[in-house]
Amino acid sequence: MINKKFHFLCRSCGYEISGFEEWFSNNQRCPQCSDSKVYTIYSTPKNRINDLLGGKSKVKSLWHYFDFLPLNNKKNIVTEGEGVVPIERWLFLEDYAKRKYSLDLQIYINRNDKSFATGTFKDKGASLAASVLKEHGIKEYVVVSTGNTATAFAHYLAKAGISCSVFVPENALLDSEAHIGTYGQRLFRVRGDYAFAKKIAADYANKYNILITGGNLDPLRLEAKKTQVFEMLRIMGKIPDVYIQALSGGTGPFAVEKAFVDFKSVSMFDKIPRFLLSQGNYCAPMAHAWSTAKSKGFPTGYENEYPIYKNPEVLIPTIATGNPGMYPLMAPLVKSTGGEIFAVKEELAVDMARLVAYEQTVKIGPASAAGLLGLFEALKNGYINNGETVFINIGESAGRALSFLQQTAYTTKFVSSADECKRFDRNEYKEKIWSPFEKY
Repeated sequence: MINKKFHFLCRSCGYEISGFEEWFSNNQRCPQCSDSKVYTIYSTPKNRINDLLGGKSKVKSLWHYFDFLPLNNKKNIVTEGEGVVPIERWLFLEDYAKRKYSLDLQIYINRNDKSFATGTFKDKGASLAASVLKEHGIKEYVVVSTGNTATAFAHYLAKAGISCSVFVPENALLDSEAHIGTYGQRLFRVRGDYAFAKKIAADYANKYNILITGGNLDPLRLEAKKTQVFEMLRIMGKIPDVYIQALSGGTGPFAVEKAFVDFKSVSMFDKIPRFLLSQGNYCAPMAHAWSTAKSKGFPTGYENEYPIYKNPEVLIPTIATGNPGMYPLMAPLVKSTGGEIFAVKEELAVDMARLVAYEQTVKIGPASAAGLLGLFEALKNGYINNGETVFINIGESAGRALSFLQQTAYTTKFVSSADECKRFDRNEYKEKIWSPFEKY
C-alpha cells in the first residue's frame, strides 16, 4: 500500500516503498534489491509550491514546506525555527570581484550561522529526522559524523526525547563533544579517522539493531536540505547561476539537485546552478580525483577513480572525509552543471574568518571559511563569469568552533599602565586583513 502523501522509489530497481515504516523495517534498504538510494515521491500537486513561495504569511521554519516533506502529521514536528536563515548580499565581496577581476556580480550568502538551534546547515536535516523518528515511535538512534551533523542531531533528538549514540573521529572538534554531552547524549570518540568511525558506528548499530544515519542520500537529510532552493526563490526571487559550498560528502549539492528533480515541470525551476565545490587541501580526495579526470578529458569511468586518505591530518576536521564514497555520483552531477571541484588552502581559514568579521561583523566557523575561500579560488581560476549571480552556502557559526574563533583575534596588546595604551583607528587594520587575498 502506497503512502498517501509520499512514497520512496528505489533508484536501482524501481521498487515502490510505501513509506518510512517499510523503509525502517528493512534497515533503510530496498526490500527487493537492498540498495540504500531512493527518491522521495510526493502526491501533492507540484504547483502547490507556487503558493508556498508567493504567500505573504510569515515563514517560521522549513516546515512552511510541510506539503513537500516526508512527514504525515504536523503534531510530530520538532522544530526551533530552522531553515529560514537570512540570505544576504555581501557587497564587500562584490566590490572585490569588481576591483580585482572586473566582474559585476551579485553575491548572496546563505547565513546558516544564524540557524536557531545549533548554528549549522545541519539543523534542517536534524529537525526532519527527529520529527519522523518521533512519528514512528523510535526511541534510539545512531549518528556518525565529523561534528556538525552530530551536534544538530544530538540537539533535536534530545528535544524529541530520543536517545542518540554519536560516533565521531578522533580529531573531531572538542566543541562538538561539549555540545553533545550537555544534551545528555552519548558520544563515542573513535580512535581513527571518519571512515573508521563509520565502521564502528555501523557495527554498534547492527549489534543492537538500532537505526543509523543513512549517509548523504538519506531522505531524512536530503528532503530537508532541498528547502534551501525554495528559500532562494522566496527571498532572491530567482535561481542563482553559481552555487558554492565547502564539500565533505555532498548532501547539500544532492539536495539542491533533488529540488530540481521534484519541480522540473514548474517554470520557476528553469535551471540548476553551476556547482563550484571546495575541499580543504589537507583532505581533498574529490578535488584531486576531479583534477586528474579533467586533465585526461574525463575518460569513460573517470567517476570511479579516486584516492582514499587514511587518518588525514587537517586544520578543518568538519569537512575532512578521506574516503569519498559519494564521488561516483557527485562528479557526474558537478560535470552536468559545468561546475568544478577544487581545493582551497586550509591555512587561510583564519584569515577568511578575520576578513568576514572585519567587513561584515559576522563570526563564522572553519567550514564556512572553506566555503568562502571557494569563491576566491573560483574567481582566481576564472570559474565565474561577468554578470552572474552567486549563492554561497556557509556551513556554521563560530559558536560551533570556539577554539577556531580564539585564533581569529589579532588586536590584543598586553599593557601594565595607561601610558602604554595608544588610541587607534580600526581602518589601520584594513590592509593587514585584506593582504592574504590581494595576493591571490
